[in-house]
Amino acid sequence: MSVELGGRYLEAVTELMRRIHDTQGAAIDGAAHLLADQVAADRLIHVYAPGGHSNLAAQEIFFRAGGLMHVSAILDSGTMLSDGALRSMAIERLPGYGRIVIDDAGLGSGDLLILVNAYGINAALIDAALAAREKGVKTIGVSSRSHASQTSAEHPARHPSKKNLYEVVDQHIDTFVPVGDAVIQVGHAVEKSGPVSTFANAYTLNWLMLATIEVLDSRGIEVPIWRSGNAPGGDEANARFLDRFRGRVKWL
Repeated sequence: MSVELGGRYLEAVTELMRRIHDTQGAAIDGAAHLLADQVAADRLIHVYAPGGHSNLAAQEIFFRAGGLMHVSAILDSGTMLSDGALRSMAIERLPGYGRIVIDDAGLGSGDLLILVNAYGINAALIDAALAAREKGVKTIGVSSRSHASQTSAEHPARHPSKKNLYEVVDQHIDTFVPVGDAVIQVGHAVEKSGPVSTFANAYTLNWLMLATIEVLDSRGIEVPIWRSGNAPGGDEANARFLDRFRGRVKWL
C-alpha cells in the first residue's frame, strides 16, 4: 500500500514540474536575462520568500552547491517557522511588515529582487513587492497564479489592496501549485496530504539558476558558482571568490 501511495505522490509531483517546464520557458528565459545582467555587472541577486514553508525557497538557492554566488537571500526571521509557526502566520499577514524588511535590506535603484511564495497573496509578500518597485528595484515573482486567483479577496492572509504577486512584479513565473497545496487523498482522512509547493519552488528556482548560468556562459563571463564544501577541493574552489562577497551578502 505504501508503495502505491508513493507512486501517486511521485506522479503528482512529476506532473506539476512537467507543467511548469512545458509552459514557463519564456518566463524563465526573460528572468534569466535579468539575472545575468546583474551578475555581469557584479551586482547581487536578492531573494525573499516570506511565509511559512515558502522561506525554504530562498534558502534553496542561497549558499548552495551548484548555485550562483551572487544570490543573497533575505533571511528575515519574522515569518520563519523556527521562531514559531503561529507567529510566522500572523506576521506574514501583517500589513506593513514586508516594507520594513525591504527598507532594512537597503535595496534601491538598479537592484533585483526575486519574491517567492506558494500562493502569492500574503500581506508581507505584497508589501515587499510594492516597496521594492517604489524604490526602482526590478522584481521577479515566483508563485501560483491559479491559487491566488481562486482565493477570496476577503481571505485574512491578503494584503489590504487585494493584489496578487503576479500583478505587482515586473516578471512572473507560474508554479501552478493547486489550492490547498496538498494533492493526495489517503483513505477517509479528513484532509488531503502530500504537499507539492516545495518541489515546485525548488524546481523552478534551480531551473532559473541554470538558465542564468547558460546566458552568462554564452556571453563569455566566468560565473562564480559554489562548490560543496564537502566535495574534494570545495573550500579551495570557493575561496577564489569569497573576498568578492564578504560584507556584501548579509547572511554569508
